[in-house]
Amino acid sequence: MPRVSRNRRLELLAIGTAAGVFSGLFGVGGGLVMVPLLVLWLGYDERTATGTSLAAIIVISAIGATTQAFYGNLHVDDGLLVGIPAVAGVLLGTWLQQRVRDRSIALLFAAVLLASAVELVLR
Repeated sequence: MPRVSRNRRLELLAIGTAAGVFSGLFGVGGGLVMVPLLVLWLGYDERTATGTSLAAIIVISAIGATTQAFYGNLHVDDGLLVGIPAVAGVLLGTWLQQRVRDRSIALLFAAVLLASAVELVLR
């Protein structure tokens, strides 16, 4: 494993903390927080940022779901009904991502974020 500089380690810790806070508050963190920060702060390309975020989400989602369960905010059956077909979706999305230019991925992601923001403001 390559040695990671102190600054890079601190940036990764800050990104993880931000993603965790957003995950706990809003149920989002990886795609909306971690991916943009990995790209902007650390210079990751879109694909590597996405893969790294998905790996981190394993830990975040397990701890987050457990914590939410203690507060009575977890419906396991509904989670499975959403999560199981999401496996097919992530396989399709990853397959598509490998066939689209990096710039197109970034623009599409920005459009989704913008549309989400507008929807939240107008709601």
